[in-house]
Amino acid sequence: MLEVLVQMTGLIICGIGWRVFRPAGLEPVQTRKVLTSLVYYLLLPALVLSVLWKAELGNITLLIALSGALAVVLGAALSALTCRACRSSPRVAGAVILAAAFPNATYLGLPVLEATFGPWARGVAIQYDLFACTPLLFTLGILIAAHYGDKQAVASSMLSELLRIPAVLAALLAVCLNVMDVPSHTVIDGLLGLLERGVVPLMLFSLGLSLEWGRAHWRNLPAVIPVVLLRLVILPAVILLFASAIGLRGEWKAAVVLETAMPSMVLGIVFCDRYNLDVSIYAAAVTITTVLSLLTLPLWYQVLI
Repeated sequence: MLEVLVQMTGLIICGIGWRVFRPAGLEPVQTRKVLTSLVYYLLLPALVLSVLWKAELGNITLLIALSGALAVVLGAALSALTCRACRSSPRVAGAVILAAAFPNATYLGLPVLEATFGPWARGVAIQYDLFACTPLLFTLGILIAAHYGDKQAVASSMLSELLRIPAVLAALLAVCLNVMDVPSHTVIDGLLGLLERGVVPLMLFSLGLSLEWGRAHWRNLPAVIPVVLLRLVILPAVILLFASAIGLRGEWKAAVVLETAMPSMVLGIVFCDRYNLDVSIYAAAVTITTVLSLLTLPLWYQVLI
C-alpha cells in the first residue's frame, strides 16, 4: 500500500506545484473549479453509473451504509462534546464538527481503495459515500452548519439539494438498472470506461490544488487536534469493531475501515463559507489530516491485513 500512496502523493504534489508556480498564469482557484466541475458533473456520475450498475447490491450494501452512517454520527457527537468541553466559539465548533464527521470518501478514498484492493473496491467507496455520507451531509451536516453559523437551514430544501447532485442521480439510475437486471451494451461500457479513467488523476490533482498552508494554520493547530484524533485514529478503530460485530469480513471489512480512516472532506469548506463558520480552521483540518493520513493509512492497512 505504501507504494500506492507514494504514487498518489506524486499527483497531489503536482497539484500543489501548480498552485505554487501557476503555469501559463492560470489561477489555482479557477483551475481547481474547472477540474472539479468536470469531475462533479460528468466523470464521477459516469463512474458511479458504471460501478453500481454491475455491483453486488444486497446485505453488503446495507452493512457498508450502516458503518458509514455510524462513523459520521459518532464523529459529529464526539467532536461536539469536545468543543463544548473546550468552550470553542460557535464558528470554530461548527467547522471542527464538520471536519471530524465527514471523510474524503470519494476524492481520496476511491483511488486509495481501488489501487489497494482492485476495481471491485470502488463500489465500497461509492456506496459508503452516496448511501451514508452524502445523505447525512445534506441533512445532518446542514443542520450542524446552520446551528453553529449565521443562517438557518430550510428543511424542505434538503431533499432538493440532495437530488441535484449528479452522482446521486447516477446512483439512483444505476440501482434501478441493477435491480431490474438490465444488460449493458458494449458501446455504453466503452464510453463509461473512457470517462471514468479521468476521475482518479483529476481528483488527486484537484486535492493538491486545494491544500494550502499559511501563518493562520499554525494558530489553528490546537483546534484541529480533536479532528486528527477522531478522523485518523478513533473512528476507524470503532468501525473496525463495529464491522466485525455486524458480519463484515476480510477485504470488505478492511475497505470499510480504510474509508473511515480518510482525512476530512474538501467540500466542507463550501459549507463553512455558506454558513459563516471558521473557514481557516476547516482548511487547516483538511490540510493536516490529508498529510497525516499518508502515514496513518499504511498503518491501518498493516493492522487490517
